[in-house]
Amino acid sequence: MCLAIPARVERVEDTAAWVRLGDAQVRVQLDMTPQAGVGDWVLVHAGFAIQQLDEDDVRAIWESLGELDAARLNEGATP
Repeated sequence: MCLAIPARVERVEDTAAWVRLGDAQVRVQLDMTPQAGVGDWVLVHAGFAIQQLDEDDVRAIWESLGELDAARLNEGATP
């Protein structure tokens, strides 16, 4: 399964950016989102920012990922 994760742009360098993913900073390419700037949210997959997001999109994605994680943890639980 492939997964794209929201990240906030912290620094832009030509066609690349440093984004914040949790406690880590990751360098991603902005070829698909050249308009993204510092403070913007982008969807990151395989080293590329593939889409620009707004705050509501980011919240919805993190909520969905949290629900998936909770379901995964509950798989082994017995009723």
